[in-house]
Amino acid sequence: MATQTDTAPHTPPIARNLPDSMTTDQPDPSVYTWSTFFSIMTGHASPTDRARYFHHRDLLNEKPDCERVDADKRWLFKHSPIIRFLQSEIALLTPPVDPATSPSPANPGATIDEHNVRCRRCTTSQGGGFDPQYGILICANHMRNRGHLEDTLAHEMVHAYDHMRFVLDPFDLKHAACMEIRASTLSGECRFMREFWTRGQWKITGQLQECVRRRAALSVAQRPACRDDVQAAKVVNEVWESCFNDTRPFDEIYR
Repeated sequence: MATQTDTAPHTPPIARNLPDSMTTDQPDPSVYTWSTFFSIMTGHASPTDRARYFHHRDLLNEKPDCERVDADKRWLFKHSPIIRFLQSEIALLTPPVDPATSPSPANPGATIDEHNVRCRRCTTSQGGGFDPQYGILICANHMRNRGHLEDTLAHEMVHAYDHMRFVLDPFDLKHAACMEIRASTLSGECRFMREFWTRGQWKITGQLQECVRRRAALSVAQRPACRDDVQAAKVVNEVWESCFNDTRPFDEIYR
């Protein structure tokens, strides 16, 4: 249920791509230099050098990154229409009862607020994630600005709504595909200007659908039960019509 950044959401931690001598969580200022940055900007840096640079940048900036995101998070819960609306809709729900596994009554309703949205430094390329037990994770080192945080938070809150509203099987790829289609469609992360400015996608017609398909397939492909990208795209296509057109809790696609 992780939110993607511009790459697949569940790629291995950067540390797995580095030699053993570089996997320490102690920052190395000698790596985080203008010369390395210039090499990256000009395309001369190796993949290992890029990984080292961004890994150590994240280590050095962990505290200010989390402080910035925490401040933006509080602002969004007070002032963002989409975040406030999703919060109110989630608060109205109680978890569904799955007759096959849970014969007891549903638990009292829960909500998503700033206290169970936790900002952390992540070592994967995901922007965030949702867990029914712990709440929402925001990867502070991947948040570009408040708008990016709003999209990511809305994406994960759609996941939270679906978890509360429906009986979901986390190992069913069709369920996973439907959740990702709905989250990418309703969060606003696939709106035209976001695609244009941050992902270099300049298609005029069908841009929303193309973005949602692409991001949903990327997410499904990272599931352990998915064999490859071909199967991921096939599963997304199988559930596309019903899931793309299901805009609950909105009356229509908000943005």
